[in-house]
Amino acid sequence: MSALLREIVEELAPLERRAGSEAEREAADRLCARLTALGLAARVEEVPFRDGYARQLLPLGAAGAVTGLVALAGGARLPAVLAGTLGAGAIADDAANGRRHWRRLVTRPRTTSNVLAETGDADAERTLVLLAHHDAAPTGRVFDPSLQRALARRFPELVQRTNESLPLWWPIIGGPALVALGAATGRRGLLAAGTALSLVNTALGADIARDRIVPGANDNLSGVAVLAGMAERLLARPVQGLRVLLCSCGAEEVLQGGIYAFVDTHLRRLDPASTWVLNLDTVGSPQLVMLEGEGVLGIEDYTDPSFRDLIAATALDAGVPLIRGQRARSSTDSVIPSRAGYATATLTSFEPDTKLLSNYHLPSDTPENLDFGTVREALDVTEALARRLAA
Repeated sequence: MSALLREIVEELAPLERRAGSEAEREAADRLCARLTALGLAARVEEVPFRDGYARQLLPLGAAGAVTGLVALAGGARLPAVLAGTLGAGAIADDAANGRRHWRRLVTRPRTTSNVLAETGDADAERTLVLLAHHDAAPTGRVFDPSLQRALARRFPELVQRTNESLPLWWPIIGGPALVALGAATGRRGLLAAGTALSLVNTALGADIARDRIVPGANDNLSGVAVLAGMAERLLARPVQGLRVLLCSCGAEEVLQGGIYAFVDTHLRRLDPASTWVLNLDTVGSPQLVMLEGEGVLGIEDYTDPSFRDLIAATALDAGVPLIRGQRARSSTDSVIPSRAGYATATLTSFEPDTKLLSNYHLPSDTPENLDFGTVREALDVTEALARRLAA
């Protein structure tokens, strides 16, 4: 394994890489410098995004809780119906990368930094796009894995049969939705349940909104390291017949930011019939995994399953154990190119016994807790895939 992988993670992890922050821009500049030193024509692009996540969604849940309490005390139920309905709809729309009317209403455009570089055969008709993101997430009590670890110990067979992550957004959306339903029907049990759930969600959201940023070694400097490793390997052993576009996006942790500008400015210029997108996100847990789809509300399988079949076959030929068939109940940058019609897949990783992403959104997501063996496996599969597509 190249020392470059570890060096990049250790260099960028101390930076508090909040979306749109100066530290995020510094991380982009440092990554760009690394790629340039390797011999690539890398650049940093400043692109617009709108901030989101806990701080912006907090008022929606709080409104449901307050109007629910008023209705339970015998006050007017119509405000609870309206607040719950609008709140649940706006949260679902925002988290699922919909039209995001609420985000546009309460925020102004800000700037994040995408890092772009190109290697491979510049004249090739086929293009492999490799994605990662270099910003880091806020932490909070909701990310404590103790409950899921306890469930895995108590019901190990159930965990192994499950191929989807827990639907963490369902209770967040369900709180105000139950408030609206209970107030509209006059069923106090539903109203009380929705109000209680909204109060809990408001407290947990306020905790996340304190904006304590984790080191983000696994999520997602592990993916950034693979991008740099690919640059190093393809410069040492060039490929013909395939253009390889490397992009590390900013502001992924606000439920997608910089990826929108990348897709609109660069990806849509490429022919979907000869372009493939591989997202490398959190590949430093013990077991390498391929996601087949994702979705906050319902699962959307990524465009073109034949691409995922090709990745699985490539991993098998490379001798890398890769678990497939998994789907995420969260959102990654993959959803945007997939919706744009491009063959897409995500390489990620988890702990085999719990199916948890190691140190996910926790202060313990540090370089010393990263499984560099899995990072190397992700790099091996990605390189083998590029050479297969080139051939």
